[in-house]
Amino acid sequence: MNYGTIKNYDIANGTGVRVSLFVSGCRHHCKGCFNSETWDFNYGNPYTKEVEAEILEALKPAYIQGFSLLGGEPFEPENQKELAGLLQKIKESYPEKNVWCYTGYLYDVDLIPGGKVYTEYTDKMLACIDTLVDGEFIEAEKDLTLEFRGSRNQRILHLNEMRKTKIIH
Repeated sequence: MNYGTIKNYDIANGTGVRVSLFVSGCRHHCKGCFNSETWDFNYGNPYTKEVEAEILEALKPAYIQGFSLLGGEPFEPENQKELAGLLQKIKESYPEKNVWCYTGYLYDVDLIPGGKVYTEYTDKMLACIDTLVDGEFIEAEKDLTLEFRGSRNQRILHLNEMRKTKIIH
C-alpha cells in the first residue's frame, strides 16, 4: 500500500485537531475530486512499519482528538489489510481518541458481506471507526456550507451510536 500524505495537525477532516492519513488508490474517479493524484495506487510513498510508528507517535499529544483516514480510497480491497492493522493499533494505543474515515463506498451497500469491496478485513476496519463519511463526491451536489463533507449526498454516520442502538437477535 502507498500513501500520499500524513497531516499531523488537521482540522478539516473531523472534529478537533487530528492526525490524517491520505492513502493512495481509488477507483471512483469522482469528477471534481480535490485529491485526484491519489487515484493512482502507486502515488506517493510506500506504507511501512516506520510510517505506522510515525502516525502512532503523532497521536500521542493530549490535544490530538483523533485520527482521520482518507484517500484515495481506504476501502479499496488492496488497502484494507494494512489499514485494518493500523486502525486496531490506534484503538489499542489510544482508546480515548476517535477515528474518522472517508469513503466513496456506501456503508450499507458496498461494505457489507457480499458488497462490492467487502473483504475479510472490512469488519475489522469498521469496528475501529467511530465516524464514517460515505458516498462518492458528486460535483453537482457540492455544497461548501456542509461540515466535514463535500456534497449533499454524502452521509456522516456515527458508527458507535449505530452499534449501541442495533438490536442483536
